[in-house]
Amino acid sequence: MVPERIGYIVWVNDLKAARNLEKYGTLHYVSRRMHYAVVYLNADRAEETAKHMRRLSYVRKIERSHRTELKTDYGSKFPEEVSAELPDSEALSG
Repeated sequence: MVPERIGYIVWVNDLKAARNLEKYGTLHYVSRRMHYAVVYLNADRAEETAKHMRRLSYVRKIERSHRTELKTDYGSKFPEEVSAELPDSEALSG
């Protein structure tokens, strides 16, 4: 079974030191231009781990990603009734 993960955006002062964030979770992305890293942590220990990361000297700010709270089911947007009312391609071309 795959554990539930939560994403955190960690704003850093030092990009070389940001590589050390791998100790705390899965380091997904590091932005060189904007000086932030995306880290995924296990949900059961996420808050605890975020507290430890806040204490690091090179961490400026930590933000929680709300991606898991967004609705991602787009299939119900167009029910079958609506798609049946759309005109055929023959009617459009003629």
